[in-house]
Amino acid sequence: MIRRTWFSRRLKSLALVAPLALFLIFFFIAPLLTMMTTAVSDPVASNALPTVTEALKDWDRASAPPADAQQSLADDIRNIGDDELFGDLVRRLNSAKSGFRTLMTKTRKAVVEDHELADLVAVDKRWADPAFWRAIQDAAGASLTDRNLLAAVDLTRDADGHIVNAPEGASANRTTLVRTLVMAAIVTACCIALGLPFAMVAASTTGWKRQLLLGAVLLPLWTSLLVRTAAWYIILQDNGLINLTLQTLGLTSGPVPLIFNRLGVVIAMTHVLLPFMVLPIFSVLIGIPKNLMPAAASLGAPPIQAFLRVLLPLSLRGVVSGALLVFMSALGYYITPALIGGAKDQMISSVIAYYATGAANWGMAGALGIVLLVSTILLYVVYLRLSSEERPA
Repeated sequence: MIRRTWFSRRLKSLALVAPLALFLIFFFIAPLLTMMTTAVSDPVASNALPTVTEALKDWDRASAPPADAQQSLADDIRNIGDDELFGDLVRRLNSAKSGFRTLMTKTRKAVVEDHELADLVAVDKRWADPAFWRAIQDAAGASLTDRNLLAAVDLTRDADGHIVNAPEGASANRTTLVRTLVMAAIVTACCIALGLPFAMVAASTTGWKRQLLLGAVLLPLWTSLLVRTAAWYIILQDNGLINLTLQTLGLTSGPVPLIFNRLGVVIAMTHVLLPFMVLPIFSVLIGIPKNLMPAAASLGAPPIQAFLRVLLPLSLRGVVSGALLVFMSALGYYITPALIGGAKDQMISSVIAYYATGAANWGMAGALGIVLLVSTILLYVVYLRLSSEERPA
């Protein structure tokens, strides 16, 4: 009887959490696993060129490929009837070796018109270059690869398989990632500079004044991110509210460039993420006894010294938690930099969107997503450690 009751309770508990578990599996875990699989899988070349790998098995990778390899490649290209698969193959090979786009198109036309054609060098002299054949062998020989993950941080493998830096100018993913980290750090610093004084004022008041201050912080969270960004897009214009006010007051003789640059992105992102800084600090400050600052003053400490030695150390837990929360959120921002920033102010999320929708390179999009995900998880672990309550000894 006891065992049946225990089983019934466990079944009811599982029934209560089942909807949430299914939601997480289908809308979070499954897409995440799909993204990771796409980043390390490379089945396009092996599916489109099934016989080339065997023909190149004993090739020394330094000289021109044997005739049977050219015959196999010609037959494989001739048998590709799906234009979408051929396009994916061309994009995959061209990303490994520049020039494949025109080479494959020219070769496909030649082998389709002449079914007996096997000498690819006669079609284009580039087929005598071992570099093109090495790219084909590497692409068709393995369905799993670390190529996208390395390319996400501007690394690649040389002819000997060693990991080296990608050629200069071939990619700017590392630069974009560093820019993302720098901009997230700048926004975090701005949120600390604005959020800490605001949280101190809100914590020092009571009644309707505190409610009004907290409402001013929470109000942006109730508004769509796109609406807030569009509002800043209008305000930061050369004839927007800020520039008109500055020129009316005589502070500037002309409009100050506030849009399509990094300053505008920082202003808009700081406004959007400020509540995530204020609320953690406020939750810590309201737990600090209010008589500590008067006690420090009674002992002869000036206000600044009392703040630095009493209030700031006690509120540092909330500051660090808010900083990590803002920093993690800023890493993945896309809409605000895309609308307000310039070409040199785009963050890593814009590059991911380009690979996913513009270049249709889901492998690179997934690899960059993994890099961003790992960075966020590491910061989230730190956030949990700092925000968790201390256990009693």
